[in-house]
Amino acid sequence: MVSPIHTFLSGKWSVLMLRIVVLLCVFAAYAGTTHASSVSGSNAPASKNENPQDKVVYLSFDDGPGKHTREVLDILRKEQVLATFFVLGEQAERYPEMIRAVVEDGHALGNHTFNHNYEQLYSDFKVFWKQIKQTEAIVERITGFRPNLVRAPGGTYGHFDKSYFDLLKLGGYTVMDWNVDSGDSKRKGVPAKEILRNATKVPAGASSVIVLMHDGGAHAETVKALPGIIKYYRDQGFRFDTMKASDEPIQFRINSNGKYKSRKAPGKEWIAENVQENSNLWLAGKELKVEIGLAAATLKQGEFRVEDQRIMVPLRTFMKKFGGSARWNAETRTATAIWKDRTIHADSISGELTTKRADQMKDRTTDGVVQSQGGTIWVPLRELMEHMGVTVDSLKVNEKEWMVKASVPLAAANSMYLDKLI
Repeated sequence: MVSPIHTFLSGKWSVLMLRIVVLLCVFAAYAGTTHASSVSGSNAPASKNENPQDKVVYLSFDDGPGKHTREVLDILRKEQVLATFFVLGEQAERYPEMIRAVVEDGHALGNHTFNHNYEQLYSDFKVFWKQIKQTEAIVERITGFRPNLVRAPGGTYGHFDKSYFDLLKLGGYTVMDWNVDSGDSKRKGVPAKEILRNATKVPAGASSVIVLMHDGGAHAETVKALPGIIKYYRDQGFRFDTMKASDEPIQFRINSNGKYKSRKAPGKEWIAENVQENSNLWLAGKELKVEIGLAAATLKQGEFRVEDQRIMVPLRTFMKKFGGSARWNAETRTATAIWKDRTIHADSISGELTTKRADQMKDRTTDGVVQSQGGTIWVPLRELMEHMGVTVDSLKVNEKEWMVKASVPLAAANSMYLDKLI
């Protein structure tokens, strides 16, 4: 089998001398300035931990898709807000067009098991695992990707023991509960006013909020409450985001005195055969370190993946890490990234990656490489870097990380230097 390294580095580049010249020129330019100490990493966006003022809210919807999903999507689109949908496999089979609509609008998908049946799911971990894989396969058939975000029906409290948490983590999944419950499923017909009141009860001092709501079943009142919920968090200075498997999970504590106290964990042989192998789908926690000239950035687990012998990266995340920007057009289903003198278009419908330079008449186009998965535009790293005008020099991998090094042509290197001076 051809390895990702061989595929990524297909062909030989005679760039060593050019790279040396580029580096010498750039170092010479920096030697006489006070900017030398800020060459690497200074333009990287601050992480959440580095900005204590950052407040983020994750709106989440369970049990769908259903008859109210379209209404929820319409409101989110109007308000320009992203959310995360934890879907049931049986509902995904029933409404595949809604699953596609969720993804096309830029939202994230999570796995909420197949049928939401507590007695089945929490009697034996093997049953829970089977339903996760069943829903995962359904979502993959519809969207082309496998979600590794998981939410337990009813939440983990009183349902999960340590083995459930440990085995799902071992299999490459991130389990997400919530810290704000809208209460829209506590009883039938909860009024919108009550849902709004519950959904805005932010825990004291919390800067990261996950709000539980439902778009499956009879939740017309949730739809009515949603605009008010969005307005509240916006007025309070929260930004809206989608959940990612790489996020720090919010999980309930284990209730060891629950109904399923006597439940037995699966045997080592079953775990080795099913769970441990499954973790390879998400690179088992490796990180991806990318160097472009003198700039460097690291993508953590969930921010990239290896698929069909290619390293795939999320366009917006990658651009931001290297000083670029990206925006999504819901009408055309196209993402547009700006990097230096290049405008890169990623079409999620045709799969085309197209680049236009300000000084050139002809576009550069690569067919069939763009994917829209989990509410994110994904592109192959090698092709993206070629469209950015950089040259890939090497790819190495060890137990902890993938390492990609690329060089910048002389003109582009000078442009990057001037950008810092201006």
